[in-house]
Amino acid sequence: MQEHYRKLLTYSYNIVGSYEDAKDVVQDVMEKYLLLDKSKIRDESNFLIKSVVNHSINFKKRQDKKDTFGHWLPEPISFDQSDANLIKQETASYTMLVLLENLNPKQRAVFILKNGFDYSHQEIAELLGISQENARKLFSRASKKIKEIAFITPEKTTIASDVLKKYQKILSQANIAALEDLLLEDIQLTTDGGKSTQVFKAVEMGIKSTAKLLSRVQEQFLYDKTFSFHHLNHQPAICFWQGNQLYNCQILQIDGHGKIQNIYSIVDANKLKKLAFLSHS
Repeated sequence: MQEHYRKLLTYSYNIVGSYEDAKDVVQDVMEKYLLLDKSKIRDESNFLIKSVVNHSINFKKRQDKKDTFGHWLPEPISFDQSDANLIKQETASYTMLVLLENLNPKQRAVFILKNGFDYSHQEIAELLGISQENARKLFSRASKKIKEIAFITPEKTTIASDVLKKYQKILSQANIAALEDLLLEDIQLTTDGGKSTQVFKAVEMGIKSTAKLLSRVQEQFLYDKTFSFHHLNHQPAICFWQGNQLYNCQILQIDGHGKIQNIYSIVDANKLKKLAFLSHS
C-alpha cells in the first residue's frame, strides 16, 4: 500500500487543509484496510482513494475552528520539507486552499476531484456514492463560489522574488505611500492566530486600511525580527524569526503586474512549528 501513500495524502490535504490531519486520515484508512477481507475488493487503489476522500469529507465536517484568534487559515506546506510526501503538481496553491474554505466539505471534494485530479462527473459520482446529476450540481455550485484562478498557481519566480524583496524593504522603512502603491485596490489581509495568539484584526481590506495595519504590525512586532524568503504551496512567502523560532509567516498572492492581491499572515504557533525546519540564515 505504500506506493499509494503520496497520492492518498495529497487528496486528503487538499480537502482538509492540514498536512498533519491529512496524515492522520490516511493512516487511519490504511490501518482499517489492513484488517478488511480483501477478497471482494477488485481495485485496491480506487478503494483506498474512495475511503480517504470520504474520510476527509467527514473529518472536514467535524473540524473545530471555534475559539480561534483571527481567521482560520490552512496549514501551509514547503515542498523542501524532508517528509513532505505530497505530490507537488497536484497540491493546490495556498490561495486556492483559502478559497476552498468557502465550500461545504462535499462541494470541496467534488471541486478538487474535477479541477485538481481531472475526474469525470461519472467517476466523481461513483467515488462519492452520489448520482452524476448531483455531482454536476455540486461542482456548479462550488465553481460559482470560487474565483477564476488556477487550481495550482504557476510559479512566477522572478516577479515574486522581486516583489517580495520590495515588500520587505518598504515595510522595514515604514514607507506607507510606497506600500500603498504595491497593493491592489481590493487587497485583503487575513490573519490566523490559532487558539493561543491574539491578533489585531482577523481580516482587513482596502489599500489604506491594510497598509496602515501592516505598518502598525511591523512597528510593534516585526521591526527587530530577522526574515527569510520562501515558496509555500506554490506561492512566495516571507518568514519572520525571533532567534531560531519562527514568529510569523506571510504568504502573498501576487498578480502578473507585480501587485499584491492577498496577504495571508500566520501567527498560529502550531502551524508555524511545522515550518521550523526552514532555513533562515
